[in-house]
Amino acid sequence: MYRPQNIIQSVRLNFRQLELHDAQFILELLNEAGFLKFIGDKGVRTLADAREYILKGPIDSYRSFGFGLYLTSLRESAVPIGICGLVKREALPDVDVGFAFLTRYWSRGYAAEAAAAVLAYGRNTLGLGRIVAITAPDNHGSIAVLEKIGLRLEGRIKLAEDGAELNLFGPAAP
Repeated sequence: MYRPQNIIQSVRLNFRQLELHDAQFILELLNEAGFLKFIGDKGVRTLADAREYILKGPIDSYRSFGFGLYLTSLRESAVPIGICGLVKREALPDVDVGFAFLTRYWSRGYAAEAAAAVLAYGRNTLGLGRIVAITAPDNHGSIAVLEKIGLRLEGRIKLAEDGAELNLFGPAAP
């Protein structure tokens, strides 16, 4: 039986590349109220939309940059709980760490554990110098996670001229 290979492992979590058979999970995650409020509506309403999102987002990123968003699952049960990984956006000079988890897994330390593992992977394995993060100014949960993993608020940015203003977090000064 085929088993996707883990890219990263942390104490409680496994991280692997997203694949088309993850479409059902992506459909659920991208339509949760927290995702829609803090990250935005990606227009994913069907399994076909979810497969397209996986192909044009994470899979394209793996091919272009060698990294992307990874399916994040519990080590003990292999149950998928979210996505976490590295994103290279046209509007940002630096790579950023991004994450989203199903609401039922919030407030258990998974986001901080995942983001810390991905940050370490980006720096130590991929050799990325500066890794940043962006978040909505009212996303207090994500802000707390970013501060916990050592990132600090640097200012505000817009990813598009008509886009919302976002908080930009960068590495704390040594």
